[in-house]
Amino acid sequence: MGQNITETSALTQAGLNLIQQALSIYDRKLRLAVGNRQFQNMFDLPDHLVTPGAEFSDTVRFLAERGDYGAVGDIEAFVKSRVDQALAFEPHYMERTRANGHVISVEGHPLSQSGWVTVYTDITPIKRQEALLRARSEELSDQVLSYTEELAQTNRALASANAALEETKRELTEMESRTRLTTEMMPAHIARIDRDRHYTFSNRRLGLVMPGRPSDLIGLHASEALGDEFYGRIAPYFARAFDGQSSVFELVDDTSGRRIRVALTPDQDGDDISGVYILSMDITQEAQARAALVQTRKRELAAQLTSGVAHDFSNLLTIILGLQSQLARMPLGEEAQKMVTATTAAVRRGGTLLDRIASISGRRELHVEPTNVTDMLKGLETLARPTLPDDIELTISTTDLDDPIILDAGAVQDGMLNLILNATHAIGNNPGAIHLTARPIRETWVEFRVTDTGPGFAPTALEHAFDPFFTTKGGEGSGLGLSMVYDQTKVAGGQLKLSNSSETGGAVVSVRLPLRKPLRPIAPRLVLLIEDNDDIRISVREMLTNMGHQVIEATSAEDAGALVDLDGLGLILSDVILDGPMTGPEFLKGLRKAGFDVPMLVMTSLPADDPRRAKAGFPVLPKPFTHGELATFLSDEVRT
Repeated sequence: MGQNITETSALTQAGLNLIQQALSIYDRKLRLAVGNRQFQNMFDLPDHLVTPGAEFSDTVRFLAERGDYGAVGDIEAFVKSRVDQALAFEPHYMERTRANGHVISVEGHPLSQSGWVTVYTDITPIKRQEALLRARSEELSDQVLSYTEELAQTNRALASANAALEETKRELTEMESRTRLTTEMMPAHIARIDRDRHYTFSNRRLGLVMPGRPSDLIGLHASEALGDEFYGRIAPYFARAFDGQSSVFELVDDTSGRRIRVALTPDQDGDDISGVYILSMDITQEAQARAALVQTRKRELAAQLTSGVAHDFSNLLTIILGLQSQLARMPLGEEAQKMVTATTAAVRRGGTLLDRIASISGRRELHVEPTNVTDMLKGLETLARPTLPDDIELTISTTDLDDPIILDAGAVQDGMLNLILNATHAIGNNPGAIHLTARPIRETWVEFRVTDTGPGFAPTALEHAFDPFFTTKGGEGSGLGLSMVYDQTKVAGGQLKLSNSSETGGAVVSVRLPLRKPLRPIAPRLVLLIEDNDDIRISVREMLTNMGHQVIEATSAEDAGALVDLDGLGLILSDVILDGPMTGPEFLKGLRKAGFDVPMLVMTSLPADDPRRAKAGFPVLPKPFTHGELATFLSDEVRT
């Protein structure tokens, strides 16, 4: 492949040298990328100014010092003005007379990656004819005739050269556009390193995939670009690539918290490997969604296993409670009565356990909306403080979270309250402290960390704490607290980690959730709202109008069918179950089949596993929802 690129470059240069006009291409930093032979000959430039990488400013300075631009006064000021004009990257055409008396036209065209292609044409014969025509034709008729013939011949040659030049410009622009479309417009970093691990090509997107890294990589060693820690982990894969082995792998960038998928492909020509091509993509959101899906499947499996026995187990507990009630009314001895009381309490704990199993295995809805973390944690503090002993201090702090982020605030509060109660139990009757902090991790995660001054996690707890029913509280614990927090975190696409503090020895629980900033609200539009419940329809209409939308209403698919042809209709929001024989999704599918292309969304109070909801075929907003949840749902699902 490297040989093919070299051959193509040589052929391209040879073709440019055949063009009669001078041509130069400078990159976005005004460094020479390509210059044909005529470019050097026309301006009599030294070799170092026509070598790729030569600075545009050096060429202007050389010509100005030689007097090619005439009297310019302050040369450095003149050079700066020309550089500033070039950096504006505006197309231009100009004509100027050089010191040798020749007149040239200069035509500049910006390239899409902010570079320049410029064509220089010697138009001295044309200017000579114009001068002669302005003279007295009766005195100069012979000269005019001579120059007219000379000019006609020159124009014919110029037309031919122009045709070739235009084709070359078209091909250069097309090649450049194709290359950039397949590199810089991709949500990935594409690069090549040589055998010394220095970058020879980069599409300048490393900083987007791995925040904090440089974007201009040409000439940098991979360790400089990636950082020593990340380079140390990827270096073995580089070594294998230079041995001829392609690979695809995933690594977590500890600096940014992002998960990166990397593909390495040797640049191989026969047995010779001159470099390695690198494709890097940020798959953090994909990994978060993957983790959430895995956890959802686990929960669905648990629900299937539980539902099969829950009914019979409930019946069995009911029978046992009935028998214990009969025993309690019999004239038994004191010891027997104690046994009856203990058995009854155990049965009631079994019923409570069933409720908790149902809550952990059941499918929980996410209710996300823009949330001010500081305000949310103030509400949590109000809930938590009454449950704490007087000698346990609770402190809550946030860092760099002044702006709202997208969260399921209720789930986060439940989880943090659970962790605070666990910490309280761990501290026991001793004085102690619990500290809850919230902070962003780059632009990838928001981390909630709960630390306490208790004895910390035992090795067994660190290994099994997320297992349902595992507890260190003896008979007082159900073993479902941490597993429920783990479940809520995973369903949201987050991470949960346990450790012990190296300073206090107490427990440390870190909950990381995807850091999502609210999207810009969708532009106001005309919304068709289809809802058969009057109270709900009025409530949703007020939410939509408060967002700036205009709303027209219908209670059935039949009523809505008469409204869909209104000019300016920009969104349809329908309930799943409507008055009449047709459901909301059936109506919307009919519109889609008929060619309506406005965004179509549904809302419902049906449970997630109800077939009518599961097969809706459109984005679903579960009821009830708040104004913020509706706004977030519309921003996520509607593209303006």
